[in-house]
Order: sequence, then structure tokens, then C-alpha cells
Amino acid sequence: MTEIVSTPVPLVDLAAQHVRIADEVAAGWAEVLERTAFISGPQVAEFEEAYAAFSGVRHCVGVANGTDAVELSLRALDIRPGDECVLPANTFIATAEAVARTGAVPVLVDCDPDTALIDVDATAAAITPRTRAVLPVHLYGQTVPIEQLYAVLPAGVSIVEDAAQAQGARRYGLPAGALGDIAATSFYPGKNLGAYGDAGAVTTSSTRLADAVRLLREHGSPRKYEHAVAGMNSRLDTLQAVVLSAKLRLLEEWNDARRLAAKRYDALLASYDEVITPVVLPGNEPVWHLYVVRVAERDRVLESLHAKGIGAGIHYPTPVHLTGAFAHLEHRDGDFPIAERLAGEILSLPLFPEITVSQQERVVDAVAEAIR
Repeated sequence: MTEIVSTPVPLVDLAAQHVRIADEVAAGWAEVLERTAFISGPQVAEFEEAYAAFSGVRHCVGVANGTDAVELSLRALDIRPGDECVLPANTFIATAEAVARTGAVPVLVDCDPDTALIDVDATAAAITPRTRAVLPVHLYGQTVPIEQLYAVLPAGVSIVEDAAQAQGARRYGLPAGALGDIAATSFYPGKNLGAYGDAGAVTTSSTRLADAVRLLREHGSPRKYEHAVAGMNSRLDTLQAVVLSAKLRLLEEWNDARRLAAKRYDALLASYDEVITPVVLPGNEPVWHLYVVRVAERDRVLESLHAKGIGAGIHYPTPVHLTGAFAHLEHRDGDFPIAERLAGEILSLPLFPEITVSQQERVVDAVAEAIR
């Protein structure tokens, strides 16, 4: 079938993924419905075991969403009100929200100008006697150099990976989600491994931390109607576990397809000096959750792309310190200049495993026309 030139190119194409797993999901959901094992059904434990193996850790604990995964990771570490947690200003607000929900203080730092990942030196400078954790965000599909963070952190400061955008990414051969003390991930539908609704997980090789998360996600209850601590209701839905297990079996293939698409973009954009393409750190094997370029007059370029049916996006247009939600931190324009500059330049181009060469050529042609 010949591709119609005027057909829009979406930022993400979830329908194409569903075609690959539709029959498996239908059969799995039918089994759940027949057994009525809607809460903590056997499919949840099966997925947890498989994702732990995929992530190179001993434990995976499924939870309701990625934000809860970050909060539960912090609570498992006994982060308390007044403690300080360092995180990048350039992240989705959920990272900071989770810190705030524990009562801890989000301490924001700037990002690296080339990769947009958390700045290691800025992190080191932000450490105080009240610092209990650092939350590096594996942004856009590549990992933060965790080993460099450990080298500058004092004893007693834990690393909580926000690995929501890096499912399958590696650093010097080690998987994202296995690099810190504990890690949180999101299975929001648009992620590399996405559910059909909200879902998330915590990964760790610490049995103590995994047991703490399991307790907290179930109202602090080791057994029905016994409550050892004040927890929350944050369980991975059995129906979502069916979807995630089906997709997990294809994730390596899909991530490889994303890598190939990213290489195509690199080649297609190489002759345009006005477009700054992504920088990959030595030792990183990204999974390209997003392909993020930088351009001048970004908003005008974005408008032009949308007018041509190209589903580009911005991740993220407002650094955390400039949001109304965190105005109480009393930051101002200029406090994190790199994050602020990037917020005005970054542009996410369409990328998904099934994207075709002709679709990518259309995207680049539209970018070239816009920057002219």
C-alpha cells in the first residue's frame, strides 16, 4: 500500500503497537475476567518477575503509576519531612511532586548543556547535611552517569533513579533501574513499555527496600486488616500486567527499532547546522524514548510542523522551578540558566518503533522548510 503524502505523522503511534499484541492481550484479559482475579492476580507476579530479570535486579514491585513509584521509593528509604532531595530542574513535574508528597524538600539543580541530564557538579554543590537522596532522571532514553554521582556523594545519601524514560537503556552494559539504590519507572501508555492506562514499578536488588515498598503499596498491611505502618493504595492492576507482559516480550525489538530510527534522524539532519541533534554520553546505550533536537525560534518551528501534520512536541516547556506548583521554593528566572535556555529550544520529533523511512524524511523536510 502506497503511503499517502498528506497523512499526518504522529508523535507516537500506539495503535501500531497494539496490532502486534491484540490477540495475546484479549486472551489474557479473558482469563482475568474468568478468574475474577482483578487485584493482585497471578499475572502481576509473573510480570514483576520478568521485569526484574529484564532490569537486572532481584526485585520488581508493581505499583499504580510512576509518580507513586518515586514516592514509594523515597518512603522505603525513610525519607521524612524536612529532609532534602536533590533533583534536576529539567524534568517532568512528577519527580518533584513525589518528593513534596513525602514532606521532603525538593532541591533543584541545573542540567548538562549537551545532554540535558542532571549536572553532576551542580549536584555535588547542592549537598548539605540534610540531604538524604538524589533523584537523577534518565531523560529522553539515556542514563545519567550514576557512577559519577556516587563519586561525589557523601555516605548516607541514596540514589533514586527516575527511570521512566529509559526502559532497556544501559550504561557500560548495566541496565537503567539497576544503577542506584532503588529506581522508579512509569508504564504510562506513551513510554517504551506502556500499559493501557496508568501503571508503574519500583526496581531494586535490596530485599529490605523491596519489602518496604510491597508493604507501603498495600495500605501498610502485611496481612488483611493488619496495618504495620500507614501506607497507601498503589497496586499494579492485573489487566495492565497482562498488557505489560505481552509488550515486554517485544521491548528489545522495539528499542532496537527506535535506535535505528534515531540513527536515520542523525543522518538526515546532519547537513542542517541550525538543528542541534542529541548528544549521547560515552558508555550509554539509549533507547530513544524521545528524539529531542534544539532549534532557534522553536515555537515558530513547532507551529509550522503542526500545520504540516507533523506531531512534534516539547519535553518540557517549563522547568520545575518556574511552575506555579513550586513557586514556594522562591526561585526566579535565571536561577537555572541552562534548563531555562533548553526549555525554549528543545523539540521532540516523531519517533516510535514502526516509524517508516518516508515518514522520517517528511519530518526532516518539514523541519528544513521551517528553519528556512
